[in-house]
Amino acid sequence: MTDTLATALGLIGAALMLASYLMKSMLPLRIVALTACCFLVAYGALKSALPTLLLYGALVPINIKKTLQIRKLVKAIEGARGDTPASEWLLPHMHRRTVAAGTTLWRKNDVATEMLYLETGTLRLVEYDETLAPGALVGEIGLFAPDRHRTLTLEATTDCVVYSLTAEEMALLYYQNPKLGFHVMRLIVARLMHDVQRSHPAASPAA
Repeated sequence: MTDTLATALGLIGAALMLASYLMKSMLPLRIVALTACCFLVAYGALKSALPTLLLYGALVPINIKKTLQIRKLVKAIEGARGDTPASEWLLPHMHRRTVAAGTTLWRKNDVATEMLYLETGTLRLVEYDETLAPGALVGEIGLFAPDRHRTLTLEATTDCVVYSLTAEEMALLYYQNPKLGFHVMRLIVARLMHDVQRSHPAASPAA
C-alpha cells in the first residue's frame, strides 16, 4: 500500500514538474513547481530516497521565496496609479551601490547595460549640463533603444548612493509580469517628452 501511494505521489509530482517547464506565466509556473516539489518530497520520504528528498526539500523554500517575490511584484504593478513613481515598484528589485564623486558612470555611445535610481547625492548629464537630484531614474531609454547605446554622458558630481537594474533583470521582470511594460513605456515617453521640451522650449507635446 505504501509503495502504491509513493508511486502515485511520485508520478503526480513528476507530471506537475513537467507541466511547470511548459508554462509561460511565471506566477503559475512557480506555484505548480512548488506543488510538484511537495509531492516529490513525500515520494522521497515514503521511498526512503534520500537524494530525491534532499533535492526537492531544498527546492521548496526556494520556490516559496520566488513565488512571494513575484506576487509582490504583481500586486505592486496592479496597484500602481498613473502617477505612481516607477521607483516604488522597481526599487525592491534593484541593487544598491555607492559611487564616488567624479566617477563617470557611462559615456555617450557606450553600450547600455543598466538603469539607475539615485537615492542620495547628485548626478550630471554632461552634454546638457543638467543636474539630477535624489529620486531620479536615469538610463532606461538606453536599455530599450534599438542599438542599446547611451545618448548622454553621466557622471557623479558628489558621492552618491544608487540602485541599479540590468537589462537582463528588466527583461526577467517583464517576463514575470507583462504589465510592467506599460509602466516602463510611460516612463520612457515622459523622459522623451522632457528631452524634446528641453531641446525645443517653444515646442508643444504632440497629441
